[in-house]
Amino acid sequence: MSVSSAMARLPLLLCAASGLLLAAVAAIPPPEEAARMARYVLHSCDWGALATLSAQEGLRGRPFANIFSLSDGPPGPCGGSGVPYLYLTDMEISVQDLEVNSNASLTVSLAQTPYCRKHKYDPQNPLCAHIIFVGSIVKVNGSEADIAKKALFTRHPEMESWPKDHNWFFAKFNITNIWVLDYFGGLKIVTPEEYYSVKP
Repeated sequence: MSVSSAMARLPLLLCAASGLLLAAVAAIPPPEEAARMARYVLHSCDWGALATLSAQEGLRGRPFANIFSLSDGPPGPCGGSGVPYLYLTDMEISVQDLEVNSNASLTVSLAQTPYCRKHKYDPQNPLCAHIIFVGSIVKVNGSEADIAKKALFTRHPEMESWPKDHNWFFAKFNITNIWVLDYFGGLKIVTPEEYYSVKP
């Protein structure tokens, strides 16, 4: 690695390092701040369950959930945009569904983080917060593809070595509806405007 390349990466490394330190003491948002909770949970997660309507023979029109790696930015407090980015190939069965109908839902949960394990919360316990996004998958290009690449490859460095002949592309989950379950009493509805206007 050249000196200039190393210097270019220094701010990102410092941000990630500070994020790891802060993560140990950072408090989860309170239940009354549902939009912040949604941003917090997404930024804390490395993967989610993406549900599509199947286009496969024998399953056509039925719900089909699959696991995908995702990122809304580099780990730590410096990177979260709130936009779930994904790295996809049309060889993948769920992506084939999306080519017919791009509508989908995406669920992310703190069950994949140390938080719920530390507090011994079952994944179905509302205190182990999870967020349900509804919207559509949209391919991104140009400068936004560069943003998506940085967001994904910092969290999932293995992606850089995935087979090039699979024709990978960057995409985002275009959010239209958000439901937050982080406390007793039922789901809370957050608008995309509320979601993007808060700091995680």
